Amino acid sequence: MNRRHFLTTSTAALAGSLIVPASSHALDLTQAPLPYAPEALEPYIDALTMNIHFGKHHTAYITKLGDALKAANLSKTDAIELVSDIKALPEASQAAIRNNGGGHVNHTWFWKWMSPSGSGPTGPEGKLGEAIQSTFTSIDDFKKLFGEAGTKRFGSGWAWLIVTKDGNLKVTSTPNQDNPLMKGIVDAADLGTPILGLDVWEHAYYLKYQNKRPDYIAAWWNVVNWAEVAKGYAAAKA
Repeated sequence: MNRRHFLTTSTAALAGSLIVPASSHALDLTQAPLPYAPEALEPYIDALTMNIHFGKHHTAYITKLGDALKAANLSKTDAIELVSDIKALPEASQAAIRNNGGGHVNHTWFWKWMSPSGSGPTGPEGKLGEAIQSTFTSIDDFKKLFGEAGTKRFGSGWAWLIVTKDGNLKVTSTPNQDNPLMKGIVDAADLGTPILGLDVWEHAYYLKYQNKRPDYIAAWWNVVNWAEVAKGYAAAKA
């Protein structure tokens, strides 16, 4: 039996607070509905993948995060705060909160960093565009570097565009559900505010692209929400 037979198209459209931008310092432990229909990113990301990714994987991270907090008798309700200071948590709870808190935070950002093709700018504009060109020579060179960060990430993880503490742009990547906010987990040189991230776990692309991760990355650029990325950049620089 192939893996598609194990999957379902149902989505859990859970009520919650609005998805916060990457620059925010707070994110609660609920799952907001997708900001677009699951099929809205077609043909680049298929509806079946979106239904499973959002309704199964993301939902599971939130459930397991809640379980981990309950088991550790922790009353914290800010996921950003949790993942930003993993090492300050009880040692026995760190792994579960790192994995599932990271999964919740990363996916909450990820949904908002995408939008239907043709619904907004097709590339970075304004101060964001200027900063990318100044830092990486050109938009194409930035995309190449970012794509390589995702392609070369062994196993599961994420590629990121961050604003460092010095206000500079940097491309980096992290394994599993780690992200550049995680002090004591991520190398100090790779800490910063994420303003764009790409999920390169197989569950993000396998149904449509199988093992062809570079094809998924190339297609994904068509649904990047550059307006949202620009908002995150402006907030990180403020």
